[in-house]
Amino acid sequence: MKYKINVVPRTFTFKKPARTSRGVYTHRQSWFVTVAYPETPDDIKGVGECAPLPDLSCDYTPDYEKKLRSICDKLELQGKLEDIDLQDYPSMRFGIESALAQVKAGSADIFETPFSRGEKGIPFNGLVWMDNYENMFAQMEEKIDKGFRCVKLKVGAIDFDSELSLVKHIRSRFSASVIEIRLDANGGFTPDDALYKLELLSQYSIHSIEQPIKPHQWSYMAQLCRESPLPIALDEELIGINDPSMMAYMLNIIKPAYLVLKPSLHGGISGVKQWIAAAQEKGIKTWKHQSSTSAL
Repeated sequence: MKYKINVVPRTFTFKKPARTSRGVYTHRQSWFVTVAYPETPDDIKGVGECAPLPDLSCDYTPDYEKKLRSICDKLELQGKLEDIDLQDYPSMRFGIESALAQVKAGSADIFETPFSRGEKGIPFNGLVWMDNYENMFAQMEEKIDKGFRCVKLKVGAIDFDSELSLVKHIRSRFSASVIEIRLDANGGFTPDDALYKLELLSQYSIHSIEQPIKPHQWSYMAQLCRESPLPIALDEELIGINDPSMMAYMLNIIKPAYLVLKPSLHGGISGVKQWIAAAQEKGIKTWKHQSSTSAL
């Protein structure tokens, strides 16, 4: 089946700069891929978002739009996504896969779930962005007041004593049975200080921490996963590992407690399924990204 595909770029501006230990984001560039069958009505179409992040996504390049357009041109001619090698282009793969799934289904209801039927919502955590202590404190109070029962704090950018104080404040007000705390360091700790910081944080019943040190330090990360009193989840560590055999190899070395899977970063829909299969073989738990952070 041949397709008619349109690609439209769009720039989003953050209401407030989004700060992580990797840097500050003020804009987000996306490309929307619209797929339709040429002979069907205009309202039968699928839309997918291709949204790479500079300095993070493995497929981000200055000529991203040109590459995306060339892939869409091939798909228009060949009609089968399986015939196009998108293994190293996860954000493009995710957007195109999403659009194709919708157009084939005839609507955006591509999964048969209680959520898609409007019967049940999806629980997600309240994110506290990196900022100075006062603003992070205010964000945290706001999330709790709005009824969030899982709060995720970005850590690793301000001084650690202040971050520890924020965690302590939550626990002084709410037990772990009332408020779950998750942390995301975005690689902000160093191999020399990570274990010490994790030990201090473990006093406050933390669910887990994502990516305590920068990726590509497998021996250090493996040691942390063995010795940490907190369960460790991998995130950035997975980026760029797109071959199933390499997925299994890396997980066998590091042995994390969790994988945090984001289709735009980790292989699209099909790549995430491969990660889940590799993790299940080793008894590693996974969760799809359901927070308000998108892929930051």
